Amino acid sequence: MTIDEIKNLRETEDKVEFKQATTQYNYNNGRRSVLGYIVALANEKGGKLILGVTENPNPPHIISGSQAFAGREGQLEQDIYRDLQIRVQTEVLHEGNNRVLVIHIGSRPIGRYLTFQDVPLMRVGEDLHPMNQDQIRTILLEQESDFSATICDNIGIQDLDTAAIAILKSRYADKQNNKIFIAQSNEQVLSDLDLLQDGRLTHAALILLGKREVIRRHLPQCSINLEYRSNPDSIQFDKRDTFTDPYFVLIDELWKIIDARNKKKHIQIGSYIIDIPELNDEVIRESINNAVAHRDYSKASEIIIKHSPHLFSVSSHGGFPLGVEIENILTVNSTPRNRLLADVLTKTGLVERSGQGVDKIFYQTLSEGKDSPSYSDSDLFQVTVKIPVVIKYPVFALFIRNIQKGLEENEKLGVNHMITLARIREHKDLNARDKELIPRLIDVGAVTESKDGVILSDRYTELVEELEGTDTNKIIEFIKVNAPVKMGDILALFSHRLTRRQVNNMVFKLVDEKVIASSGKGTATTYSLKE
Repeated sequence: MTIDEIKNLRETEDKVEFKQATTQYNYNNGRRSVLGYIVALANEKGGKLILGVTENPNPPHIISGSQAFAGREGQLEQDIYRDLQIRVQTEVLHEGNNRVLVIHIGSRPIGRYLTFQDVPLMRVGEDLHPMNQDQIRTILLEQESDFSATICDNIGIQDLDTAAIAILKSRYADKQNNKIFIAQSNEQVLSDLDLLQDGRLTHAALILLGKREVIRRHLPQCSINLEYRSNPDSIQFDKRDTFTDPYFVLIDELWKIIDARNKKKHIQIGSYIIDIPELNDEVIRESINNAVAHRDYSKASEIIIKHSPHLFSVSSHGGFPLGVEIENILTVNSTPRNRLLADVLTKTGLVERSGQGVDKIFYQTLSEGKDSPSYSDSDLFQVTVKIPVVIKYPVFALFIRNIQKGLEENEKLGVNHMITLARIREHKDLNARDKELIPRLIDVGAVTESKDGVILSDRYTELVEELEGTDTNKIIEFIKVNAPVKMGDILALFSHRLTRRQVNNMVFKLVDEKVIASSGKGTATTYSLKE
């Protein structure tokens, strides 16, 4: 944007708000503040707040200059996101010595209005007022168009990847138990799945089946970036792979690279032996499938996957589907943003029916003894799911397997039971839904009631005690071979499987029982076997 362009803008037609703000401007005190105008302009589907220009609604405008937020433009962007979860961009222009600050504001999501201090704001002349009910109703009735069902001009069947079509046919035939489907012509298959409409291919066909070079030409943002960091806090990634293949080919190639870094945790408690992968195949695929089906393809932003030894996350542009929030993500059946694409993925067995994919992510992750997945980094414009990798509660994982093993298929515990059991394990307060599930958990022998409330049953306690006995012997053997050793050496034995507190308790108990001896103080303390 240039100064000359600013001088000729019209406030209403060009969705601009001018403020003179010679020295400073109110950030958040009342409606007529930076935050108030940002919300109002976002509700108008985007605009610009410009500081340092005389407040005339019509051109030509006079550049007066403003020192508001000078040198703090980046911090201003961060503060606005912190307070409103709206991403803005700042731009500084000059006319002579006069500085102009332009704040570029994007549109609110379709079907949602934004609020400041719990009030949905709109501009009325030079002032801000609460939205009237008609405007609120109009916004709430907005529907997102299905981008994946729109026609992609200038491509034909020759632009589709034959290997991807073969995979689609095979998957559909297996899922629908219809082997005849494989023998059908490509045109018939595409038509049956609505990927070919009146002889023209849809964007869903391009995303799922298009050749790499064709996707790059017609929909370059349709790619997935996989970043690996050995240190999750590092800004720079260790390795980055970019995928722009047809999705039916891409997902298996992507999983191969992810799985190459996958590790299995070998857990043995007495006669019980299980192996748990850090990255569960179904969970990882489902999280990526969800991003592909729900992302906003109109935005020039790729799907970003971040992998580290402790966490796996998937981020995609476009907020939650209408009606879905972080609080109800497990209870509301969502409507995919790209319905045709999601429908094809469902019919070919790549994704679960609507709403069940997230259930699977939570169920599998919790039942494998990991912390709960989280959507806490999501906002109105982006969805991020964070999936823990570390198997923090191996005993809990074995406990769940033993419980489920004794139940008939139609009686097995579900995702809400897993969430409740995890809350009980961590001694968290139970909500109303948790309490409704307690009788069932008692029936299957997973929990019991005590004077201190509901706790995990004796079956869990016995496993804990058996594991501690095994781990105690492991510590003794380690000290016998390597003495003198420090606490850090003993901690490393358990490779994050146990907490520092758990290891400390076992070591201190061995000292109290005079099995091992300690020498020194603080971080210099060493341990060896008693004679």
